[in-house]
Amino acid sequence: MTGNPETQKPKVRNRKVRTRGFWDFFYKAGIYRDGGKKQKRSGRVFFYYRKSIAVLAFLAFWQAAPLLGIADRQFIPTLSDVLITMWGMIRSGNLHVHIAVSFQRALFGFVIASAAALPLGFVLGGWFKRFEEYLNPLMNVLSQVNPFSVFPVFILLFGIGEVAKIAIILWVCIWPILFGTINGVKNIDPLLVKAALAMGTSKFALFWKIVLPGAAPAIFAGLKQGAGISFFMLIAAEMIGATAGLGWLVLNSQINFQIKRLFVAVVTIAILGLLITHAIKVVEKRVLSWKEESVVK
Repeated sequence: MTGNPETQKPKVRNRKVRTRGFWDFFYKAGIYRDGGKKQKRSGRVFFYYRKSIAVLAFLAFWQAAPLLGIADRQFIPTLSDVLITMWGMIRSGNLHVHIAVSFQRALFGFVIASAAALPLGFVLGGWFKRFEEYLNPLMNVLSQVNPFSVFPVFILLFGIGEVAKIAIILWVCIWPILFGTINGVKNIDPLLVKAALAMGTSKFALFWKIVLPGAAPAIFAGLKQGAGISFFMLIAAEMIGATAGLGWLVLNSQINFQIKRLFVAVVTIAILGLLITHAIKVVEKRVLSWKEESVVK
């Protein structure tokens, strides 16, 4: 039944009016949005702000504690004093030398360990599983040996020079990379391998398209762990028989009671450790871009 168009009232949908004011900040930040969806860009910015609250609070406390007398400024300098000292070392080029020396040593040990552990992990985890079962107890025992107790042995074998430092870095890096590769290969779904072989896939294509992508997450987990261990172990190794490097800088500053320079070395070590881990995560994200497609959002 139709009526006069002039007498008919237009249908008005009841829309919920969003309250303006305080909640607009959260709406723009991506916390609230119509339909329960988040704005990716604004939400990501708010996420980084939220994660940095603890760091900013720690830095503010570090700056305020010596000024307020909570900590002795002679032993714990303010953050501004440390940054001023760091800037002076950067301008003089002194800090660059120590960073370059330490990074070169850590990189050599990490690369050699990766070059040895990755192929060995694929072989033991994929083709010689029974042999890996025999070697697994021995590898577990060796991986639990304290690297500081092995370091004198490396000094006796290779001397007190660069080879001993790179060897100890290789020792601590090889185990997480090796175990990560073995576990990654062993945890591949056997149905995928059988299906590929049933379709006549060559061994190279099987390795490149099935084994390597399937083991990649575990491999990158081992690489990240090995990279972090390598850098911090190097700092301890540089305290013995070194004339440059961040570890030597820490020890020399401690002996000469140069507290500001000691804190500069500690802050630099922390920043470099974060940068190395972040760099590996960026590579992992690019290599494993397919992994994000299976995440339910």
